[in-house]
Amino acid sequence: MTALLKYEWKNGIKSLLIWALSVGGMGLFCILLFQSMEESMAGMAESYASMGTFSEVFGMDTLSIATIKGFFATEVGTIHALGSSMFAASIATVILSKEEDGHTAEFTYTLPVSRVKVIFVKFVSVIVNLILFTAICVILYQIGFWVIGDSEMGKDFILFMLAQLLMNVEIASIGFLISSVSQKNKVGIGIAMAMVLYVYDLMARVIPDLENVKFLSPFSYGNAAEIFSNTWDASLALWFGIAITVVLTFLAGLIYNKRDLAS
Repeated sequence: MTALLKYEWKNGIKSLLIWALSVGGMGLFCILLFQSMEESMAGMAESYASMGTFSEVFGMDTLSIATIKGFFATEVGTIHALGSSMFAASIATVILSKEEDGHTAEFTYTLPVSRVKVIFVKFVSVIVNLILFTAICVILYQIGFWVIGDSEMGKDFILFMLAQLLMNVEIASIGFLISSVSQKNKVGIGIAMAMVLYVYDLMARVIPDLENVKFLSPFSYGNAAEIFSNTWDASLALWFGIAITVVLTFLAGLIYNKRDLAS
């Protein structure tokens, strides 16, 4: 199993670094940019807060973009949520199907380990990649806070990053299920799935009929504006997300374990 984990690590390290440094780097750039824009932001904050639906969707009605918390939640939070969810979807959607698509299934599944263990290792490798991705982004964001001399983020920042990690694990479980039923890499479908869930969350925040079912999207408990404005109350969505992650991961493993794989 250790050899398989190393194999997955070597195959995924380049993608991990590209995604993490790109998303984290954009976030870092935005944080550094805030210091030079702080004065102008103060004049724009009131205008953004009064833009109706747009303000509600991005949390500008509860947070001021003239503060680092408000700016981080509305700008960097959105970048991180979109970037990390696409990364989670892209790696999970191909983690199983790549063996058949790359014609390596015949070799991988003749190793002296059961297919169940291979499936387990592959999902563990996805989670490890998501943890490392989050850690790299945390380091880059913290560098930004240190440079601009900010120390007020504290527990809200930690809660946001943990919520994002859990959100991405749930998205990865959906991608894992897609990968288990496909013989070809469906990375495009995985990324599209993440975008649909994001758009659904935005719609659920402004359409009254969807308010009670917004928990169906993992983005509902990873919302930066709610976390940084101390209005975060996503216990239902969080438990639903954990349940979905467990069920979909188990279902993906069950389906893939019984499939006839193409070499």
